[in-house]
Amino acid sequence: MTDNGTSTGAAGTPATSSMTTWAVRLGDEAATEHFARVLADESQPGDLITLSGDLGAGKTTFARAFVRAFAGDPGLEVPSPTFTLMQLYETARGNVVHADLYRISDPLELDNLGWDEAIEDAVVLVEWPDRAGEYLTADRLDVNLRLVPGLEGERVAVLTATGSRAAWLADFKAVRTVLDRAGWGLGERKPIYGDASSRRYERVTKPGGETAILMFSPPRPKVPTLGREKPYHVVARLSESVHAFVAVDRGLRALGFSAPVIYGQDLDAGLLLVEDFGGEGVADAAGPIPERYAEAVRLLARLHASPVPDVLPVVEGVDHAIPPYDLDALTIEVRLLLEWYLPYRAERFVPNAGREAFGRIWTGLLNEVTAGPHTWALRDFHSPNLIWLKSRQGVARVGLIDFQDAVMSHPAYDLASLLQDARVTVSPELELRLLALYARERRARDPAFDAEALTRAYAILGAQRATKLFGLFVRLDRRDGKPAYLAHLPRIGEYLRRNLSHPALHELRDWFATHLPQLATEA
Repeated sequence: MTDNGTSTGAAGTPATSSMTTWAVRLGDEAATEHFARVLADESQPGDLITLSGDLGAGKTTFARAFVRAFAGDPGLEVPSPTFTLMQLYETARGNVVHADLYRISDPLELDNLGWDEAIEDAVVLVEWPDRAGEYLTADRLDVNLRLVPGLEGERVAVLTATGSRAAWLADFKAVRTVLDRAGWGLGERKPIYGDASSRRYERVTKPGGETAILMFSPPRPKVPTLGREKPYHVVARLSESVHAFVAVDRGLRALGFSAPVIYGQDLDAGLLLVEDFGGEGVADAAGPIPERYAEAVRLLARLHASPVPDVLPVVEGVDHAIPPYDLDALTIEVRLLLEWYLPYRAERFVPNAGREAFGRIWTGLLNEVTAGPHTWALRDFHSPNLIWLKSRQGVARVGLIDFQDAVMSHPAYDLASLLQDARVTVSPELELRLLALYARERRARDPAFDAEALTRAYAILGAQRATKLFGLFVRLDRRDGKPAYLAHLPRIGEYLRRNLSHPALHELRDWFATHLPQLATEA
């Protein structure tokens, strides 16, 4: 199956018009059946697919393969509905109606067939759709199968989507093009658990069992900022597109770290097909696995001791500048506590004077760390994003999968993200042991390494991260309908209290004791 056409729109974004077209060359009947199965996997009740084209080009072959795939029964009997006009199939995924309207002379005849009732909440395949007139909605996909002159058995499927289906076809084309060009077109796709972002993931499995990960990360819509505040993601330095992932991935692998190999990509659509590291993590049901966390600490020490650029190539002629984790970004994150946590969780009202003091205290602390040393902060360096690759050696055993929001920051940030893991409890004893390991590893590479300064910055950025997460996790619950994150708040409170015990944070500790005492003291 090869791409031989054009489309409008991009994955995850609306098409730029109400029509999208795509021409796909199909080598033989088997390729036609495969394409029908792929299309069936992407279809759902309510979809209307019309079949047209040359006689003998494979419309019935296409329809039969589609119905069998949708029903999950490769042996299902699928007779041509030439004489019955409509054939209804009840499946676990919903109903499929296969109609052949060749013998219809007037669209009104469809009323006598119970057309409206039959197609309700069904996938509808229609041959000879021109006979249906206005009974067919504008929101549909037409598959026009044409024979290729001079090439026996070959045909072209010209897909034309109109109305709301136009954007869907643009997405479908982008995905299939990435998979086909990378040699994964025959792979089976299954959704897998995502993360707190809007990204989606699928595992693609080839017939032989090899797997890869398909990542959907459409570009963020451009939001005009003239005359208004910049949106949160801009100020917080969150990535705008997958260009950031590709650039940092290349940079990490160049340094010898285990980031996924990228098999295929469509940067404009926000699609990446990447190496699958599997599902073995650095933590288990009992919590952190100490030796694996230790290897992750060694990885950070090695990265932080390495000179790194702040501009990385994406593709030839295109670079990505790693943004600074500056005062504005760090500050807008801690303010999530005021904007989201306080309205829903606070036990008392925080007056304007208290809010102003909150901003003043954080400005002083964050100015201190932003003036310190800088390196790549992968930003979500914690257990869900670290995969254990036991067949590799040394720090290469730690697989890195989430770094598209990487920034230039103080090295203590990723260390705090790991050792104060929001999703698993890191005991104070293990945290101190791993902090000492990090200091030894850094000092071995640089005898002048200042462990005391690192500890101070670690407490500040650990408190910053905990404060942010209180607001962020409530926002995920209230705004995004993801209440599971609230279960982590007690653990984050414990981490916050550990950080507030550092002398550098005495003023912030007093603020929490006054305005949010439930976070400043032991439960």
